[in-house]
Amino acid sequence: MPLAASLRTLASAESLMGKRLAGAAPGAEDGATPRLIQLPERMAPVDEASLPWQQRVRRVGQTNMTEHDPAAMNVEAWADYWHGVGADMVYVSVTGILAFYPSKVPFHKHGKYLNGRDFFGECARAAKQRGMRVVARMSPDLNWPEALAAHPEWAMRNEDGSVQHNTEQPLLFRTCMFTTYMTDYIPAIMREINSLYEVDCFYANGWPPLGSLPDCWCAVCRTLPRPNTAGYRKAFNDRLFAIWKLYDGIAREKTATSFFFPNMGGNVHAGPNLVAVGKQAAWFQADNQGRTYEDAAVWGCSMQGRACAAVLDGKPAGNVTAAYSTGSVRWRNGSKTPAETRMWLYETLASGMIPYDHFIGGHEAFDVDKRWQPVCAEMFQWMARHDGHFRTRRTVANVGVVMGQATQVLYKGPELPAEDARSRAFMRETTHGVYNLMLDGRRAWDFVHEDRLEPERLKKYTALVLPNVALLTEAQCQQIAEYVRGGGSLVASFETSLYDEEGQRREEYGLGDVLGIKKAGAAVGTNGNAYYGRIEREHEILSGFTDTAWIAGAQNRAPVEAVADPVLTVVPGFVQYPPELAYPYVERTQEPAVVLRETGASRVAYFPGDIERTYWITGHGDLQRLYENTLCWVMRDQRAVWVDGDGLVEMFAWETEPGYAVHLLNYTNPNAQHGWLRDVHAIGPQRVALRLPAGVTVRRVELLRAGGTLEFRVEDGVLRFTVPGVEDYEVAAVTV
Repeated sequence: MPLAASLRTLASAESLMGKRLAGAAPGAEDGATPRLIQLPERMAPVDEASLPWQQRVRRVGQTNMTEHDPAAMNVEAWADYWHGVGADMVYVSVTGILAFYPSKVPFHKHGKYLNGRDFFGECARAAKQRGMRVVARMSPDLNWPEALAAHPEWAMRNEDGSVQHNTEQPLLFRTCMFTTYMTDYIPAIMREINSLYEVDCFYANGWPPLGSLPDCWCAVCRTLPRPNTAGYRKAFNDRLFAIWKLYDGIAREKTATSFFFPNMGGNVHAGPNLVAVGKQAAWFQADNQGRTYEDAAVWGCSMQGRACAAVLDGKPAGNVTAAYSTGSVRWRNGSKTPAETRMWLYETLASGMIPYDHFIGGHEAFDVDKRWQPVCAEMFQWMARHDGHFRTRRTVANVGVVMGQATQVLYKGPELPAEDARSRAFMRETTHGVYNLMLDGRRAWDFVHEDRLEPERLKKYTALVLPNVALLTEAQCQQIAEYVRGGGSLVASFETSLYDEEGQRREEYGLGDVLGIKKAGAAVGTNGNAYYGRIEREHEILSGFTDTAWIAGAQNRAPVEAVADPVLTVVPGFVQYPPELAYPYVERTQEPAVVLRETGASRVAYFPGDIERTYWITGHGDLQRLYENTLCWVMRDQRAVWVDGDGLVEMFAWETEPGYAVHLLNYTNPNAQHGWLRDVHAIGPQRVALRLPAGVTVRRVELLRAGGTLEFRVEDGVLRFTVPGVEDYEVAAVTV
C-alpha cells in the first residue's frame, strides 16, 4: 500500500477507536444534541403516472456485448436474467464500432461472428416481450482503417499531424467530435435503427471524453482555441450541445417519448458544463463504475450522486456499477468482490441515483463467471421491496460545498515547482480531502455548482464551503458576497477566487473583502518541514488542542497580509533533514494561518493553506480537528440532521414520498481508501435526531436492511431514535 494511503487508513482507524477526532458534536457525551434547524414544510405529492417514462425507471441492467456474443450468448437466458431480477431497462449494443445487426451504413463494420444475424434485433425483441425498456447503445469514439482511408478528416490528430489511435487496439482510430463523423455517420446509424426496430432511446458510450477535454490537432481543431483553455472549453460545450440536440431530434423522429443521451461520467471533474447538462438531459448517464486508480476512495460513487443532485433538479441519473473487476489493473470479464459491488450499489441508492449493474461479455457473464449474478439479484429484489422509500424529493442538508467545475477543468495549480502543482491531480486530492472532512464531521451536505449560486438556492445552507475554488467570475463573487451579507457563513481555502473564469490571475482576491484578506505574495510550497500554525490566543476553533504552542499547517499556502488579533500565525517551513537543522529559523511572524471574521449572523473563516488537500494526502489529525472546529464555529453548530456514533460513516438524509430516509454507509474498513472491500466491519449504535416541520406526525421508523421497526420519540418537534448497529449499509425509513 502506498505511504499516503497507509497514513489515511491509520488516521481513519485512529478516529474510529472511541470518539472520532472531532466529529462528535459538543454535548454528545451526555446525550445532548446540537442545534437542529427545523426542516422545511413538506413538498406536495406527485402523481407518478404523470411523469415521463424514464422517471419511473427504478433498476437498470447491461450486459456489454462483445464481438463473440452473436456466436456464444444465449439471448433468452440473458433476457430472463434481467427480467427476473427486476430490471426495468436494459442497454443493448448497436454499436458504431461493430454492428450487431446487418447494417447497410458504410463503414459500420460487421463483427466477424455476426454472419448476417440480427443479434441486436433478437435482444431488443426479447427484452420488449418481457416488458423492459430498450436503450440502443452506440459508440461514436472509434472506427476502423477502412473509414480512415475514405475519410482521413474524421480522425483526431496529434500536434505533428499523426493520427491518434486506440492504445490497446491500434487498428482503431479516435474520431473527432468537430468533424462530419458526428453529423453524418452517427445520424445515419440512428435513422437506420429507427427504421428497423422499436427502441425507447439512444445512448452514446465513450463520448464525450470523461473527466477531461480532448486534445486534438486536426484541421478543424486547429482553428479553435487551444485545448485546456477557457475558449476551447466554450467551443467544446457549444459543439457537444449542438450534436446532442441533433441526435435528440433524430431519436424523436419516430417516437415523441424517445430521446438521446451521451456518457456524462467524470464526476466533479467532468469536462462538459454540468449545469447545461442538467437542463438538456432527460437521463443522466453517470458512468462511475468503480474505483479506477490507486488512491481512489470508496465514496467515489456517492460523490457522483452528489454532483448529479447539484444540477438535475429531480431528473433521473443512472450510475453504472461494474460487477466486473475495475482498477488500474483490470480483469474486465471477471467478477468483483461482492462487498465492493454491494457498496457501490448502496452508494447509488443513498445518493439518489438509479441502481444500474453491468458486466462485460454475454458468454462470460452467463456461462463463464457467474459469481456477480446472485449479488445483483439480491440487491435489485431488495430494492424493489422498498421502492417508495428510495423515491427521493430533496436532500436534508445545511452545508453547501461549492463544486468549482471551472477550477477542476482549467486550474493549472499554484505557481510552484512542477512536482507540487499537478493541476488536475491537485484538485482531485482537494476534492477527496473536503469530502473526507465532511464524512468525519457527519455533515448533512450538498454540492452546489458554481453556476447555481442564486439566493433562492443558497438560502437552505447555514454555510458554504469553498475548497480552493480558484476560478470564479465577478458575478459569482458578488453572489457569494450577497449570501454572506444576508447572514450566510463561509469557509474558504488557499487560492479561492484568485483567478477569473479565463484562468487569469487577479491582482487581488475576488472575495478579498468578504474574506478579509489581501494578497501578500505568491504561493509557498514545502521543502522539508511544512509550515506550522502558532497558537496566539484561545478560540473555539482550537478546542481540544492542549500541551502545544503550534499545530500542523498545510503543504502549500498563499500568504496574506497581517490581520488584527490573529488566532494562528504562520511559522514558516524549515529543514526536516538533517535533524540537527530541524528547528524554526523564524519563530514568530505576523502572517495569519487562519483569518476569522464575524458580522451579525455571518461568520467567515479563510485558510491560506491547501488544508483539504493536505488532509487527504496525510490524514493528519490536527488538520481534521481544526477544520471541524472551524465548521462548528462558523455554523454555530447548527445541523439539519444529527447522527452520532463510532465509525467512518457517510450519511445522506432525504425527504421521500412516504416521509424521510436517513442512509448510513459504513466505510469502517481497512480498504476504504485503497483496493476493494473484501468483508464487512460492522459498527455499533448510531443515534439520530432531526427537527420535523410543524404539524408532521411520525407513524413509524423502520430499518430497511436489518428489517423491523425502531422505537422512537418526538419531543418539542425533534424526532429521536437509535439504529442499533450497521453492517455495511442501513436505511432508517421514517413514515409520516
